[in-house]
Amino acid sequence: MRRERSGLGPDWHVGGELAARYAAGTAAESDAWSLEKHIEACGACAAAVSSAVRAGPETGPLLAGIRAAVLERAVQEPRESVGSRAYAGDPEAHESAASPAYADTGTAARTGADTGIGTSTRTGTGPGASTTTSTGAGTTGVPPRLSRAARVVWAAGPALRGAWLVALVVVALGAVALSYGAGLGASVRPLLLVTAPVLPLAGVALSYGLHADPLYEIATSTPSGGLRLLLTRAAAVLAVSVPALTLAGAVLPVAAGGPGAAAWLLPGLALTIAALALGSFVGGRRGAAAVGAAWLAFVVAPATATAGGPAGAALMAGASPYFAGPAVQSGWAAGAAACALLLAARRRSFDHLETP
Repeated sequence: MRRERSGLGPDWHVGGELAARYAAGTAAESDAWSLEKHIEACGACAAAVSSAVRAGPETGPLLAGIRAAVLERAVQEPRESVGSRAYAGDPEAHESAASPAYADTGTAARTGADTGIGTSTRTGTGPGASTTTSTGAGTTGVPPRLSRAARVVWAAGPALRGAWLVALVVVALGAVALSYGAGLGASVRPLLLVTAPVLPLAGVALSYGLHADPLYEIATSTPSGGLRLLLTRAAAVLAVSVPALTLAGAVLPVAAGGPGAAAWLLPGLALTIAALALGSFVGGRRGAAAVGAAWLAFVVAPATATAGGPAGAALMAGASPYFAGPAVQSGWAAGAAACALLLAARRRSFDHLETP
């Protein structure tokens, strides 16, 4: 770095020594994160880091091979597309093949091969004309603001884009519907109380890992991957599930002497962190499944057995010992803290790929 203290002032840039350590994978996490954030806005430093990575004895040949394959595909793909249409008898395809714009496709790709940047801009004329910008990563017509929003949604993880979110809404709205629509009244709150802590577990299991994220291998190899990305996605799951389930519990009729609508929060947090800590040993999906099974065996089953079945005040009485009282809540808080310490100690395990 060109300053003693990283990230301070506008004149901070990536030095050759830091770029070399980053390329070799030996840079400290804080330095790697600062570097990665800085090169998003600094083209000169991005070029320096790119050169350091390409000069590496292991990464250089690999990246060169990938780049050559991508550029070759970029040249061939438009020709294959137009050629297939021409073969099918599309007269517009023959015109496209002979047009200057089509000829520019190969020129742009070859320019990228020469410069290593692969950026070109084309402006069409006539009806439906548009301007597109092509980079080495492809062509995009997405406005920058929308693309940033899309990146945030993508970073939040697969759980918030799939069936888990639908299941969460169904549980929250279903509890309200059963209470008021089906006439079950206060008997629904204990059911929601024992169900709520395990819903974030499913979201965390579906947010990160070999079986959940199609970009898992790529994400893990970046400084922003590993535990940092996992915690970001876990926080996104909690940010959605906590308000939804707490509000659903708050509008349900209150059972006499039962825990409040927010009594599940500390147990839910403790279970989520426990699943993350256990996932550092056995993988995220297995860790969440094991913690969920333990909750079912040691909390849900005894509560329903004590109540003689999932009904009314008896179930609330069976579930209350696991939620109500300062001592119980303090125990859950202590458990969450202990699991957080274990997770911090095991943070390096998330830098490696999970085994199937």
